[in-house]
Amino acid sequence: MIFALVGNQNCGKTTLFNQLTGSNQHVGNFPGVTVDSKEGVMRGAKGCSVVDLPGIYSLRPYTAEEIVTRDFILNQKPDGIINIVDATNIERNLYLTLQLLEMQIPMVLALNMMDEVRGNGGTIDVQKMSDELGIPVVPIAAAKNEGIEELVDSAVRAARTRTLPKRVDFCDDGPVHRCIHAVSHLIEDHAQAAGMARRFAATKLIEGDEDIISRLLLNQNELEMVEHSIVEMEDEGKLDRNAAIASMRYDYIERLCSKTVVKCRESREHLRSVRIDRVLTNKYAALPIFVGIMLLIFWLTFDVVGAGLQDLLALGISRLSAVVDHGLTAYGMNPVVHSLMIDGIFAGVGSVVSFLPIIVVMFFFLSILEDTGYMARVAFVMDKLLRKIGLSGRSFVPMLIGFGCTVPAVMATRTLPSARDRRLTILLTPFMSCSAKIPIYAVFTAAFFPLHAVLVMALLYFGGMVVGVLISLLLNHTVFRGNPVPFVMELPNYRLPTLKSVAMLLWDKARDFLQRAFTVIFVATLAIWFLESFDLHLNFVTDSSRSLLASVGRILAPVFRPLGFEDWRVTTALITGFTAKEAVVSTLGILTGAGTEHLSAALSGLFTPLSAVSFLTFTLLYTPCVAAIAAIGRELGGRLRGAVVAVFQCVVAWCVAAGLYQLLLLIA
Repeated sequence: MIFALVGNQNCGKTTLFNQLTGSNQHVGNFPGVTVDSKEGVMRGAKGCSVVDLPGIYSLRPYTAEEIVTRDFILNQKPDGIINIVDATNIERNLYLTLQLLEMQIPMVLALNMMDEVRGNGGTIDVQKMSDELGIPVVPIAAAKNEGIEELVDSAVRAARTRTLPKRVDFCDDGPVHRCIHAVSHLIEDHAQAAGMARRFAATKLIEGDEDIISRLLLNQNELEMVEHSIVEMEDEGKLDRNAAIASMRYDYIERLCSKTVVKCRESREHLRSVRIDRVLTNKYAALPIFVGIMLLIFWLTFDVVGAGLQDLLALGISRLSAVVDHGLTAYGMNPVVHSLMIDGIFAGVGSVVSFLPIIVVMFFFLSILEDTGYMARVAFVMDKLLRKIGLSGRSFVPMLIGFGCTVPAVMATRTLPSARDRRLTILLTPFMSCSAKIPIYAVFTAAFFPLHAVLVMALLYFGGMVVGVLISLLLNHTVFRGNPVPFVMELPNYRLPTLKSVAMLLWDKARDFLQRAFTVIFVATLAIWFLESFDLHLNFVTDSSRSLLASVGRILAPVFRPLGFEDWRVTTALITGFTAKEAVVSTLGILTGAGTEHLSAALSGLFTPLSAVSFLTFTLLYTPCVAAIAAIGRELGGRLRGAVVAVFQCVVAWCVAAGLYQLLLLIA
C-alpha cells in the first residue's frame, strides 16, 4: 500500500517522513526543502510505503508544488493519505484538510507539535475533532517521535478497510450549498468516469480549475448550466466564486475549532522569535548582519577550524603517499604502474580528498543557520532586493542551495510558480559558487594571498552574486521582460538545530564529496595521467611537455592569453574542470608533480598574483560541471538549451576575467 504524506509548508512533514521511514532525507527549517516527491518504506508496516509530497496550502494548481501533489493523488490514487497539520496554527492548516476530505480517500489527520500546544496551555479535543471530520485524528510530536506508532496503525487500518471520510459537506444552507449540490448532481456521471469524487470535482469546477474541467469532458450545454448556477450563487451571496468557496471552508473551520480547540497562549518560541526578528530583519541592519555572519563563517572555515584540519589530512595523505612510493620502489614495480599510483592516484585524488574537512566545516555552519530558521529570514529580506532584478524572494532558496551544488539548486527552481521566474533563476544559479570550487579557492589563496584568505573567499562568493545580479538586470530588460509573481512566506519560529539533522547533512555532503572523489574525479585523474604520460605514438614519456595532454593544451592556450595565463597545464586543468570542479586541483597536482602538500608552492611557477586573481574569477564564473549542464538542459526542455547556457557562462567568465586582469595591469 502507498500513502501520500500531505501538509502545509514547514509543518514538520519531512521530519515525520524521516520518522516513518528512517530515511536520511535532510530536514530544513525553511519552506521549499521538498522539491519533488520522495518515497520510503514505512517502518513497522509490512508492504507499506509513504511518499513525501511538496508542502502546499491548497489544491489549486497555482504553483509547481500544488500541481505535483494534486496530480499524484489524482493519477496515482494512493491507498491512503496522511495529512499532517501544525497544531499550533491549526485554523490555516485545516483549509487543506477540507479539500483532501472531499477527495474521498482513506485518510488520517496527524496533529503535529502537540507538545508545543500543551506546553503553552492549549488543548485539542482529539476525539471530538475526529467525530466532526469523520476521520481518525492522532496527536503527535514528530521531532520527539511521539505518537508515530499510533499514527501508522491508524493509517494502515483505514487503508486496509477502505474507510472513507464520513464527512465531505462543510456548508450551511445558502447559495453556496445550493450551487455545490446542483453542480454535483449535474456532473456525477462525468466525475465517476474521470475517477474522482463528485464533491471534489464540483468545488474545483466552481473555482474554475481548468485541469479538472478538461478531465470531466462536459459538453457546452452542461458547462452553461454549471456557469448559470455559479452566477446565481455570486449574485445571491454577493461574493465571487473563489471567495464564496473559501468563505464556506473557513466558516466551517471556525465552528470546528470553537468546539474542539482551546487556543494556547503565545508561545515563548514565538515571542523570542519576534524579538530576534526586530534586529535580524530590520531594514537597515538585516543585510550587514547577513554579510557579517557569512564573513564569520568564512573566517572559521578557511582560517581557523577547517584550514587546520585540512593541513592535518593533507600531511597524512602525503606521508601515506611516501610510504607507498617507498614500498613500490623496494618491490621493483614497473615504472608505468608506479607512476600511475603515485603521480596519478595519490597526486590527483589525494589532492582533492584533503579538502574534505573544509567542506564539512562550512556546511556545518550553514546547516545551523538553516535549521535555526535564519535562512527563511534571509529569503524574506532578499525579496525586496531580488524584485529590483526581476525576481522574488522565492528565488533565493534555489540560489542558496547553489552554494552547495548547482544540480539540486536547478531542480529546486521547480518550486517557483511562474515559467519566467523559473528560467531566469536557472540562468543565475550557476553563478553561485558551489562547494566543488572550494578546493580551488583554498589552494590559490594559500599560495598567493595567505594573509587575506578570508577577504578573498568573501570577495569570490559575493562577486559571483554581483555578476549574477548584473546578468539578471540585463536579461530582465531584454529576454525575460515582466514582473515576478507575488511572494508569500511563513517565517518559522527560531529553533535550536537538532544534532541528528546537522549530522545527517554533514554525512550527506561528506559522502557525496567522497563518492565524486573516487568515481568521477578518479576516472578524470586516470585520464589526465594517461594523456600526460604518453605521447602521440603512445610511448611512455617522463617529460610531460611532450605528452598528448600538452599537445591539446597548447592549441587552446592562446585563448587564455588575455586572462594572464597561457601555460598548457593551466588550460588542461580548466578543461578537466568540466567533469567536476575538484578535478582542476587534481589535474594541477598531477601536471606540476607537486602532489597534495606542495601544490600551493608549485603554483608560483604558473601564475603571478594578478593572473591568479584572473584564474580564480574565471573558475568562479564558468560552467560548474557536466552534471549541472545536464540538469539545466533537462529543466529548460532540451540538451541544446543546456549547451547554450554553458557557452553563455563561459563567455561571461572569459569577459569578466579578461576585463579584471587588464584593469589590474593598468592599476599596477
